Amino acid sequence: MEQGTVLIVGAGHAGFQVAVSLRQHGYAGRIGLINDEAHLPYQRPPLSKAYLKGTGGPDSLMFRPDKFYRDQNVELIGERAVAIDRAARRLLCASGASLEYAHLVLATGARNRMLDIPNANLPDVRYLRTLDESDTLRQRMTSAKHVVVVGAGFIGLEFAATARAKGLEVDVIELGARVMARAVTAEISEFFQARHTEAGIRLHLGVQTTSIESDGKDVTGVSLSDGRHVPADLVVVGVGVLPNIELAAEAGLPVAAGIIVNEQLLTADPNISAIGDCALFESPRFGGSLRLESVQNATDQARCVAARLTGDAKTYDGLPWFWSDQGDDKLQIAGLTTGYDRVVVRGDRAQRSFSAFCYKAGQLVGIESINRAGDHVFGRKILGLNRSIEPEQAADLSFDLKAALA
Repeated sequence: MEQGTVLIVGAGHAGFQVAVSLRQHGYAGRIGLINDEAHLPYQRPPLSKAYLKGTGGPDSLMFRPDKFYRDQNVELIGERAVAIDRAARRLLCASGASLEYAHLVLATGARNRMLDIPNANLPDVRYLRTLDESDTLRQRMTSAKHVVVVGAGFIGLEFAATARAKGLEVDVIELGARVMARAVTAEISEFFQARHTEAGIRLHLGVQTTSIESDGKDVTGVSLSDGRHVPADLVVVGVGVLPNIELAAEAGLPVAAGIIVNEQLLTADPNISAIGDCALFESPRFGGSLRLESVQNATDQARCVAARLTGDAKTYDGLPWFWSDQGDDKLQIAGLTTGYDRVVVRGDRAQRSFSAFCYKAGQLVGIESINRAGDHVFGRKILGLNRSIEPEQAADLSFDLKAALA
């Protein structure tokens, strides 16, 4: 495309990577990175783990220092985008500013799903997605004694493990029958349930939080659907996220469970792309539409768009991978392990070193690994090659995984 202005809405992993990759590909036009947070663009994964523990200050999270953006001639624009004038190719901001673009990249991400129960708006009912939210919790944890975590997904369990390590009493409330049920196999859920219980975290599964209790000012606990009351002076909510699709929808772009894009991450408007947590993309690898919430997906899609804008258009076909640090254990996932019909375990659960190899119709579709980085690396390689190994080979520790890649 012509070396006109590329505006990027959202300065998370996806937005930041588009700007960096454009310059790496030699793009000489103007690049504007729209950032509605009062921080330099930063990494999100440490917010629920290392940073929350008190490791380092905000500067430790920043992708790059301020000088980097000046040197790369990337404009950091502290605005909130409120509307897109597609006909005029202009982005309208809350301040009243109107910014012209040759191409617009929507990297608007997602936001916390809010808890809709009585007293959910009390000051000590907190969420964890942004740096400001992590800072607030980091400070609040110094005086809190008993925290209730609503939701046993990745964020909820990462926070719970961190809070317990800092000496807080921790209860986790989960509507599902097991932790991380939507994301991992039963084998992985059972392992983490045991590990968190051993650490002193109380897990309440198959129940719903029906209300937050207070003394008229402060949180005193939560009430559950089975009639129980769990005391607390802090409640942290992790019940999922909603993609930020409103800007696209109001501009007339097709949306569903995300901003709809094609295999090259273009919306219905050839001058607008969408990437990262907000994008619902066509995946030739998995034969359908996907919306993924991961650093890998955000950065790989950003690189794909930057390549297209500099003359190297390709279908996006990134292999998904994820990770979660919970206490002393690292979970790593390669591929998508939904829809599997057989699980084979490799390694030793008792030694906290094993992997769940997931198969669908005899084909390997994903590997979930606990403290077993080699299996994760193997999974990314073999799935990236669209190859498989037999379930019996996966279960056999004498079988050389490296040889299978030869």
